[in-house]
Amino acid sequence: MSSSPHSLIDELAWRGLIADSTDLEELRKHLEAAPRRFYIGFDPTAPSLTIGNLLAISLIIRGARAGLGAVVVFGGGTGLIGDPSGKSEERSLLRIEEVEQNAARHQALMSTVFSRALRSDQMPIYVNNAEWLTKLNAISFLRDVGKHFSVSEMIRRDSVRRRLEDPRVGLTYTEFSYSLLQSYDFMRLCTDYDVTLQMGASDQWGNIVAGIDYVRRVVGRSVFGLTCPLLLRSDGTKFGKTEKGAIWISADRTSPYTLYQFLINLDDEEARRFVLFFSLEDRPFIEQLFAEHGQSPDRRALQRHIAKEITTLLHGEEACRKAVAASEELFAGNVQAIDPAMLSDVFADVPAADFALSSLEGEGLSAVDLLVTTGLATSKRNAREHLSNRAVLINGKQAGLDTKVTRQDLLRDSTMFVRRGKKQWHIARFR
Repeated sequence: MSSSPHSLIDELAWRGLIADSTDLEELRKHLEAAPRRFYIGFDPTAPSLTIGNLLAISLIIRGARAGLGAVVVFGGGTGLIGDPSGKSEERSLLRIEEVEQNAARHQALMSTVFSRALRSDQMPIYVNNAEWLTKLNAISFLRDVGKHFSVSEMIRRDSVRRRLEDPRVGLTYTEFSYSLLQSYDFMRLCTDYDVTLQMGASDQWGNIVAGIDYVRRVVGRSVFGLTCPLLLRSDGTKFGKTEKGAIWISADRTSPYTLYQFLINLDDEEARRFVLFFSLEDRPFIEQLFAEHGQSPDRRALQRHIAKEITTLLHGEEACRKAVAASEELFAGNVQAIDPAMLSDVFADVPAADFALSSLEGEGLSAVDLLVTTGLATSKRNAREHLSNRAVLINGKQAGLDTKVTRQDLLRDSTMFVRRGKKQWHIARFR
């Protein structure tokens, strides 16, 4: 990416990363006039961050690479309330200790990612809004902050109106006040850190606009806002921290292998969007990548590139190398070549069942019976057909009609990995 703040706007627009913004021409002039700082906030409402949050993290990287000063704000205060934006029900309130622990964990995760993408002089400043929000008292908050906000204007926002119109849920005053707290953040960041631009996801636009107006009223400065689209699944739902099947950016919650598999299995439309949203490569490289994929879609150039790039960014080159190797060995059926430490991740979603160790005694268990008992064949006749077609691997070895397995064939003294065809696996555990 170019180091010009002016080109940042063009870059984001080309990638489809501008959902809403204040006047873009005014923003361009503002960014070019002097060194500027922007901020993005993260509420630490979970111990980790998701791939949806990675979109905001990539905005920070792009802004910092373009020459802007980046400020990351952890919501040690707002995280105790919970943003109602994009939520159909009230969040569960966390204890102060939980929020503090989550914020520390988020900073550690982000610092590792930024160290792989930014120079030392581009690294962001970390701020926690608990520093000022926890010092506010109710009277000063209502007098000095609340008086600048119109209730009629607030209830016109989509996120508020949807909740108010749902009689099953409604909206608590606690959640209703969230927008005021975020606006106060913008004011403090403007006065204390000279921040003049807030960026975030599109569900934050109402909060950002409220903050812009509040800063103008209280500080008398013109500040700006810009949002990117939400990262949505194919069914239109968010990759949120409380959504089912979240893809986390920490290895203890989503392993490098699982992340790599998720990305390598994106369909073409999703892969194109992920490349535009997440890849840190420049435009000529990406356009060439799109051209290569268009010529030979079956080679899945988009999926392979973005899977490697994101996995490396989040987990490092060595973890990515192991994930790629495990994926390729699994495709080849070569189970014994997979790093033993990764086997549980590789086969996390594969059906498994326990069998009697005694069945391996004597001449052993026939491959025909093994296929039937694992459910990979519907009958002995069906099993023989698969074996005759050389479609069965047992622990990575080709199995035939006469194959029998004994204790000597076990991996890790207890396990057999059986594959029928290209993708159907079963784990047989012998005890």
